[in-house]
Amino acid sequence: MSRTPRTTRVLNTVLAPVIKGYRDPARSWAQAVVQVEKEAGTADRQFAEGLGMVVEAAAEIPRLSPLGWFLVMSDVKGRYANRLRVNRVLAEHPQVADEPITAPVIVCGLPRTATTLAHRVLSVSPDHRAPLLWEMQNTGLDDPQAARKLIKQLEQGAAMMERFAPDIPHIHPISIDRPEESMFLLPHGSHWPILHGLMPSYSAWAAQRDVTGDYEYLKLGLQVLQHGRVRKRWFLKYPAHLQDMDAIKKVFPDATFVWTHRDPVAVIGSFCSLVETFWGMYQHDTDREVIGRFALDHLVAQVERGLELREQLPPSSIVDVPYNRLSSDPFTEVPRLYGAIGATWSARDEEHLAEVIARPKGTPSHRYDLSHYLDPAEVEKTFAPYNRLLDRLDLRDAEPAVEL
Repeated sequence: MSRTPRTTRVLNTVLAPVIKGYRDPARSWAQAVVQVEKEAGTADRQFAEGLGMVVEAAAEIPRLSPLGWFLVMSDVKGRYANRLRVNRVLAEHPQVADEPITAPVIVCGLPRTATTLAHRVLSVSPDHRAPLLWEMQNTGLDDPQAARKLIKQLEQGAAMMERFAPDIPHIHPISIDRPEESMFLLPHGSHWPILHGLMPSYSAWAAQRDVTGDYEYLKLGLQVLQHGRVRKRWFLKYPAHLQDMDAIKKVFPDATFVWTHRDPVAVIGSFCSLVETFWGMYQHDTDREVIGRFALDHLVAQVERGLELREQLPPSSIVDVPYNRLSSDPFTEVPRLYGAIGATWSARDEEHLAEVIARPKGTPSHRYDLSHYLDPAEVEKTFAPYNRLLDRLDLRDAEPAVEL
């Protein structure tokens, strides 16, 4: 069953005669690299070569649509342009590389476990800082006038994207000028297949990589965004940071991880629905059975890696946050979280918490049914090791009050 909106289907029909680059992805990317480098006046061929793996694998996506190819190419080109932008800042202001990124907090966990809420709750404090979506897409030094113009342009593009996937605001609201997942600054990771579709050659290539360099680039981005501004404690968020905690510790030795937890049976149904919505922008049709198998394999691998790394890290570097408690009693759980990461909970934070956790008026709840994708009993059995951790930590005892 397809959830592709009519707008997307019409645009695919219009683009079909002219969008054919996926037939020769290597050539298409080579042409794009030349274009980006010409506009930037500089090059970083090693970085471009890595992004080329994304482009070539995108051509493997089953039932890839003309619009899907166009959107993938636009995203990859934008990430290369942003890398060249960061390189230029460092060349012109080498002191940026000396900016200290001290004791960052990394929010991670399985998708759909309130990582977004935890991130926003933590980053709203005036002493804290989280990278905004537009900053990760256009990483540069402080320029308020240019920022206002850029934000307006990006908001127009975001409004157009919502026409391709109108369910996105109900599942994961995205705002250009709000904190977002650090995947927007990371060049590689599981976000590519999650957002676009099965990319087997890329997934195999990425699984063998040392991701330390990706996080060194993420740090450079934060240093650029910090330079010339008031220094604050950084708060990052991306569910898949869970499987990279060792690499993160190499780059940010004093990092603290906030690991959000939720019953996997609830998690995976919500995640499958999210994947189906995203894939609908890039494919002519989607297959729920394929989505369910992909989601289960991906999330099991992610949490197993997280459990393995957890045993290697000092207990003090991980703070566990149960979704159910955060939902049922946020005014107790959030101050506890602040204390656990060494932050100060203030009266101002108390006043703004209700505003942070509230859903926008008129926003319908995210509805999904795990049985559309997988057998719930199989999910429960597959996640048995993780569920044992939840039971040992007593993290499944409260009933969620709302869907966060």
